[in-house]
Amino acid sequence: MASRNTSRTALVFLTPLARFDNTTLLLLRLMIGSFLVWGVLDNITSAAHMKEFEDFLRHFGFPYPPVMARLSVWAQFFVGVSFILGLLIRWGGIICAINFAVAIVMVDSQSGIRASFASACLVFSGLYFAAHGAGKFAVDRFFLK
Repeated sequence: MASRNTSRTALVFLTPLARFDNTTLLLLRLMIGSFLVWGVLDNITSAAHMKEFEDFLRHFGFPYPPVMARLSVWAQFFVGVSFILGLLIRWGGIICAINFAVAIVMVDSQSGIRASFASACLVFSGLYFAAHGAGKFAVDRFFLK
């Protein structure tokens, strides 16, 4: 009787899926990290694209757009690499959360909740990584032994 209840509980709550926790965390890190790196690579490799981003920030009232553009781009690049490798991921998560919270306040909020959704997902993903860490498949693991 006890094993039947255990089987039902496992079926209802899908507890066997917990064994994939580290794998799904790795996939989430790779997806978000790759997106962040891809999203800023054009700004890193092209002065014209960086200038466009500076103008974008200027339009939305950011102070010191040339400095803020580079700070944001390189922060996102660092965060992306951090997530991909699972290296210093707690710092990466905090930086991600701050960067995209600023994006919501300064840019996305002017266009409503739908415009803020992607940035909000990145804020909360960053907070999750900051609190949870990188998981089993991460470079951090070698330093935290």
